[in-house]
Amino acid sequence: MTNWEIIKYGIIFVIFLNIILSIFTVFREKRDISATWAWLLVLILLPVVGLIIYSIIGRKLPQKRLSRLQVDEEKNIKAAIESQKKEIAANQKTSKRLEESEYRLVTFFQNTDDAFLSRENNVDVFTDGTKLFDKMIEDIQAATKHIHIEFYTFYNDLIGNAILRELEKKALEGVEVRVLYDSWGSMGTKRKFFDQLRANGGFAEQFLGVGSNLLNLRLNFRNHRKIVVIDGEIGYIGGFNIGDQYLGRDKKFGYWRDTHLRIEGKLLSLQSRFLRDWSATSNKIKITDYSKYIQIDRPNGNRQLQIVSSGPEHDLEKIKLGYLKLINMAQDKLWIQSPYLIPDDSVLDALKLSIKSGVDVRIMIPNMPDHPFVYRASQYYAHDLANSGAKIYFYENGFMHAKTMVVDGKVASVGSANMDFRSFKLNFEVNAFLYDKDTADDLEDAFLEDIRASKMMTPKDFEEQSLWLRIKQTLSRLLSPIL
Repeated sequence: MTNWEIIKYGIIFVIFLNIILSIFTVFREKRDISATWAWLLVLILLPVVGLIIYSIIGRKLPQKRLSRLQVDEEKNIKAAIESQKKEIAANQKTSKRLEESEYRLVTFFQNTDDAFLSRENNVDVFTDGTKLFDKMIEDIQAATKHIHIEFYTFYNDLIGNAILRELEKKALEGVEVRVLYDSWGSMGTKRKFFDQLRANGGFAEQFLGVGSNLLNLRLNFRNHRKIVVIDGEIGYIGGFNIGDQYLGRDKKFGYWRDTHLRIEGKLLSLQSRFLRDWSATSNKIKITDYSKYIQIDRPNGNRQLQIVSSGPEHDLEKIKLGYLKLINMAQDKLWIQSPYLIPDDSVLDALKLSIKSGVDVRIMIPNMPDHPFVYRASQYYAHDLANSGAKIYFYENGFMHAKTMVVDGKVASVGSANMDFRSFKLNFEVNAFLYDKDTADDLEDAFLEDIRASKMMTPKDFEEQSLWLRIKQTLSRLLSPIL
């Protein structure tokens, strides 16, 4: 046998072995059919390299870890939800405090996520990082009982250190301080960064206790939530992370346009979400008494909202289904902002149904990439929706990172979940769904202001893009289920 024949048969053997391993690798874990075919495409077309990519992006979390998040709420929380269901149902028959479509959405979240309808809140909308963190630090400084912080990103930079110094001071004063962060999202932030906080009596843990990114090469199943709860009375939720780039200090992105909420009022569900994530993460520092953290009666205003979370520990994609419900509720206007526009078929069909039904559908995405394949896939879907009649805007004053949806100027969603497969299926997310005209008005005003810094993309604009760019968009779209 010649050397060439040996090489030829060796290549054939490697290809055959790669196909067998690819099929075994993909089908041994339960996933939806579109993701299965996308991974087979990657694994078969990129022998060996595809398996390396899969080990970083495609592997699912062990069921043991997921089960740590599938814990029941404390009895008093469950009881509060059940009592509220009956109360809302009774009120709906008499006073009609919610429109029928809103009532059905509230009921859906109560049944699927134990999402308490918090009624008497004050809500402030922040779209600028400097103003947000100034207020957050002010609230931290005023804390007297506890400070609970959970972020995808907590960087060791100027703003990260500024917030950490305040947390260290509060811990030294005897305030309970707990910080939960994602190891991948906080890449570069070492465990020792929080040593002084721990020395002062505070706590800091990586989500689900992942000790090293080198030992846990998973890009998926990250804790993408952004939560702050102070004394059980003040809460923050939205799209900002803790890092200098979110203050516009990164030359690559420039100004960072995001949306975050500050809530004063009944924070039952937001506090509960943090406590569950903490308890699932920390084996050494368990929380045994939830009741001292929960303030059920804390009226501060008249704005109604639900805090809804989703993640890979559940098969039901609760936030995505909430988005679908909002899209289908729209009668007049549906305005969306998201850094990534990679909807699955159900969301894409719902958007097109709204467009063809005469709803004013406006979608705003960035005009610059932070992830090349994701950006090109977003452009593909933006083109598709523009062809269907949606008004597509490319934000040009820096980077658009807000995750908002406003329906008919009455109902809205703000949170961490993007309009993409990753947020729907792969990451741990949390959103506020708001049944309040004033907050919806604030978000619409922000959208209209952003339009002034955006370019509206018509179908003709997309068609005039270069052939090579459109090829990259089409190829990226094929990988949508795993982006």
